Amino acid sequence: MKMLAGFAGTIRSLTHVVIALLGLGIVVSLLGGNVPFVSGIADNIVGLVQSLGDAGIVAIIILGFYK
Repeated sequence: MKMLAGFAGTIRSLTHVVIALLGLGIVVSLLGGNVPFVSGIADNIVGLVQSLGDAGIVAIIILGFYK
């Protein structure tokens, strides 16, 4: 059981790091313009949200956050 808890903690920590790096990438992309490795992050997120919106999935996700 300790091993499973340790694994879950590691996944949680990695998720926090990825979210922080994603936020940093968005800010750098918006402020810096054409920066290698992070220049397309904002465009990719906008495209993802648009494609999810076209499929009607955004409404389901938003309803999940309000519960």
